[in-house]
Amino acid sequence: MKPIITPEEAARLDATATEPVEMLMERAGLGVALAAVRMGARYGTRVLALAGPGNNGGDAYVAARHLRRRGVAVEVRALGRPQGGSPAGKAADAAAAAGVAVRPLGAPEPCDLLIDGLFGAGFRGRLTEPAAAWTAHSAPVLAVDLPSGLDGSDGSTAGAVFTARRTVTFHALKLGHVFGEGPDRCGAVEVVDIGLVGGEAALCLCEEGDAPVPTRARTAHKWSAGSVLVVGGSAGIAGAAVLAGRAAVNFGAGYVRLACPGALQAVLAAADPSLTTVGIGTGRAFSAASAEAVLTAGERFDVMALGPGLGPGRQAFVAALLVGWDRPLVLDADAIAAAGVDRLAARRHPTVITPHAGEFQRLTGEEAGWRPAAALAERTGTVVLLKGNPTVVAGRERWVVTSGGPELATLGTGDVLTGMLAALIARGLDPETAARSAAFRHGRAAARLAAMGTVTASALARRVGRFAG
Repeated sequence: MKPIITPEEAARLDATATEPVEMLMERAGLGVALAAVRMGARYGTRVLALAGPGNNGGDAYVAARHLRRRGVAVEVRALGRPQGGSPAGKAADAAAAAGVAVRPLGAPEPCDLLIDGLFGAGFRGRLTEPAAAWTAHSAPVLAVDLPSGLDGSDGSTAGAVFTARRTVTFHALKLGHVFGEGPDRCGAVEVVDIGLVGGEAALCLCEEGDAPVPTRARTAHKWSAGSVLVVGGSAGIAGAAVLAGRAAVNFGAGYVRLACPGALQAVLAAADPSLTTVGIGTGRAFSAASAEAVLTAGERFDVMALGPGLGPGRQAFVAALLVGWDRPLVLDADAIAAAGVDRLAARRHPTVITPHAGEFQRLTGEEAGWRPAAALAERTGTVVLLKGNPTVVAGRERWVVTSGGPELATLGTGDVLTGMLAALIARGLDPETAARSAAFRHGRAAARLAAMGTVTASALARRVGRFAG
């Protein structure tokens, strides 16, 4: 688990630190210098450090001083002079005393490595000239804290912005590293410990250790290993239910049943012999009257996954299941909009919803984001798994999952995630832990599959078993 903090929290930590700012700056600048060495800065290499007038520029001055002592041909190009007597001003004086040439920032110059120390995570607005011209430089960029031009609060940009090969940040990740254009602009992000303590995390980054998978007991049988009822599979979109069911089986559920419209039962039964099916009604779509049949069919099951291939306009059907199903419930696709915020808030049993950005906006009327997702979770008591890159999981805690990539932008991969999530709940994880674990392992499986070829939902549903424990 890695904490992710806001720029405001970072500024507060700096202001309330028990150690002198000069000491923190010295450690930060040394971390930047060492990163520059790992990027190839050595004797004879020409490095230009762009320094702003604030503490971010101070870090660049310290880095330049250390590089100079290693024999690197380093110079500083300054965007304004730091205030005399300030920590950044003292760092500038020390760099000059060590023999580092400091000149005003002008037009871009050739170099082997560019250190961007102009602005940090607190930057807002738009880069102006001459700084903006340097964003097109061809040399690899090492960013201090955050690439200049990137808003540290959300990763947005309003004009020119540096694209770094590596970013060195301090104490903790910032929101701008993981949201918006941050992942595309920051390159590899390295967090350097400079002696700050504590801080309130806005979110936490999910890592391997935060994505557990239960183990099966030696004496397990198909019912004790976890059972999942998938409700969906209307005409034209029946494959979604099959994908969810197949993923649930491959992710370790001992028993999976598809509850589908009666007229389609034979089709779905033939799709995968590892799944059992039950027909609900006699038509090709779900009706409000068929909810009771679903509850009867699911009497022995641990968790219901409602929505894959359900079809639009199922408000009464979904409403009845929200009230009648007294075990964990995973809502996906059309079931999310059919449920509505008020019905979700009224439900008194564990519930996870898995909207993508469009479904989230249709449900809430708000643009999708981690703050609205957290607010929805608090208002409704649900776990909100907001699919995207990154994915946000909000419940009692707030998590970010970055394991997924663009390979997941294909039809049906969300149904696979629903099946994985339902399987983990059935196997004994609490819904919030299951949500982040499923999202993390879903992304890992897709990335591994992408390394071998094109990712399809059917291939992914088969592949996830390798990440099931």
